[in-house]
Amino acid sequence: MRDLLLGREPKDFDVATDATPEDVRGAFRNCRLIGRRFRLAHVHFGREIIEVATFRAGHEANSDQAKLDDESGMLLRDNVYGTIEEDAMRRDFTVNALYYNIEDFSVVDFAGGLKDLEAGVLRLLGDPEQRYREDPVRMLRAARFAAKLGFTINPACEKPLLENGDLLDGVPAARLFDELLKLFLSGTALHAFEKLRHFDLFRHLFPETDDCLSHEEQGFPITFVVRGLENTDARVCEGKPVTPAFLFAVLLWEPARLRAQKLEAEGRSKHDAMIEAGTEAISQQVSRVSIPKRFSLQMREIWNMQHRLELRGKRALRLLSHPRFRAAYDFLLLRAESGETDMALAEWWTLIQEVDEEKRIKMAAATGGGGKKRRRRPRKRPAVE
Repeated sequence: MRDLLLGREPKDFDVATDATPEDVRGAFRNCRLIGRRFRLAHVHFGREIIEVATFRAGHEANSDQAKLDDESGMLLRDNVYGTIEEDAMRRDFTVNALYYNIEDFSVVDFAGGLKDLEAGVLRLLGDPEQRYREDPVRMLRAARFAAKLGFTINPACEKPLLENGDLLDGVPAARLFDELLKLFLSGTALHAFEKLRHFDLFRHLFPETDDCLSHEEQGFPITFVVRGLENTDARVCEGKPVTPAFLFAVLLWEPARLRAQKLEAEGRSKHDAMIEAGTEAISQQVSRVSIPKRFSLQMREIWNMQHRLELRGKRALRLLSHPRFRAAYDFLLLRAESGETDMALAEWWTLIQEVDEEKRIKMAAATGGGGKKRRRRPRKRPAVE
């Protein structure tokens, strides 16, 4: 409803009803119930899934359907059902508490969301600090909506953002991964990054990267991260595919790069240093934000190919057919634009993709780097009697 009123095309529609998840399952044979903390019904129509939520009410700490973490105040389970009015008052922001009534095609506003929508203000329902403690991910949602909608955050809701970032440390790593995809793959990644840094939330998500960003070298690495997020935003806006592997490779590159440099100084080869450094950077990160293996493997390939792209020569021609070449090449371009590596190298790889096979061979031969030729073992001649 919010996006429609702002003249934007909604990514999806949230369906809410007074029917319990069990009631929805009883009405639709093609329904599956999901979630423990927040019970939902998924109604399947072929490949399409309609997610149906039941109106929720305020929770009580001693309720069998609501459970609080006594130490942090985080809401661990929230399945107390109620009316539409009660459901509206337990939403996070007023602009997200707007309903479209399909019976009379009207907009229902219980929380003053229309007024805040017109003013471009994000305002939490209830006491801001308590709402953040119930669900610390709301702090990330505040940064995301502020970046996406271009809204300002109400001062009373903004102040706790600067004071309660450590609450994110108690959020499951897998949930943070899902939330980061919404933050960085919606076309406003750079603005979201700036909001996270402004509210000192980024260091709770990427502690190693944040530490590196505080020690800039002639504008690097902050320039690299900014260019990477700009590149991501541009691809999203152009409707091009974006893989989380490339995004996380950008965000974790600096910790991996610096670690690789130290290992090289200790005598490791560039290849071995990058492999070990990449593994270490990812293993440290997954304790905060989980990265599915299918993406972490791609990240390592992108990083490991950077050294091979620098070698060029005849062997480098094989890289053009590598399944991860395009991502590694785009990564190299970002490094060159950030001043970390020679722009001439990036231009060489750009050109070799544009010329025909004959010119490619000549370009590769001109750069050398073909390596030693393997000696053929002489064939043993059969003994003649």
